Amino acid sequence: MHLYETLRRPVVTEKSNAQAAENNQYTFEIDARANKHQVKVAVEQIYDVHVLRVNVIKQPAKYNALRGRRRTLRKSAWKKAIVQLAEGESITLFEGV
Repeated sequence: MHLYETLRRPVVTEKSNAQAAENNQYTFEIDARANKHQVKVAVEQIYDVHVLRVNVIKQPAKYNALRGRRRTLRKSAWKKAIVQLAEGESITLFEGV
């Protein structure tokens, strides 16, 4: 699997921003077939940092009801990785935003 296929996009939420500031942890949406080792190699090579730890979490699919109808929408399941970097290193996800 190619490096850029492993990491799909960074997940930017209030919680992920707080984790980046306090614990030096960054969250990425990853390919469903990727494992911890592939994520570690991809982050180290793409961002030129040293990864200490990788946690992988499977987010289950969610069902939402349409307004007042008997239909439901299904949001597909996805996989995310929380990557902890070595102290003193960081990833600038969005500069100037």
